[in-house]
Amino acid sequence: MTPEGTPSTPTSTSPATPPGTGSEPVQAPRKGSEQRVTRQRRAVGAALDGSVDFVSTQELHRTMHDRGEQVSLATTYRILQSMADDGLVDVLRNGDNEAVYRRCAVEHHHHHLLCRNCGHAVEVEAPAVEQWAARIAAEHGFSDATHTVEIHGLCPRCTESAARDRARSRTEQVTGP
Repeated sequence: MTPEGTPSTPTSTSPATPPGTGSEPVQAPRKGSEQRVTRQRRAVGAALDGSVDFVSTQELHRTMHDRGEQVSLATTYRILQSMADDGLVDVLRNGDNEAVYRRCAVEHHHHHLLCRNCGHAVEVEAPAVEQWAARIAAEHGFSDATHTVEIHGLCPRCTESAARDRARSRTEQVTGP
């Protein structure tokens, strides 16, 4: 593990074996495995670890600033992109089409329910979606297909709050303010 709590990837110093030589090629390390573990990278990792739901880069930057961390917004963007490229964080688009990030509890393929009001997220596994995606890809001659499913709606808390607001509004219309 690296100091920021992410798994480190072992690297090999031997060159990759050319295809067709009968030996397995050495897989190149992932881009982020060679990233220096800087104070800024640790700060971003710690801020993400403290977030329950998906957060935007600006929200994460504000959190770090409030904690007294000195990390520029541009550096925060770069580190989050690097972490996303390495699969260390999940990236979704919120209702405003803004990228939001979170370290997920599971490391395998999964999907998300995302509240469009408060940003609350729930990780879900959907075997039926996996089967459907594979079938559709095969029917059209595609191989090595991937997919992303994000379901946006209102979480139970926001649904309840919206219902209370509607009821209060109806009551005020009948009785007056």
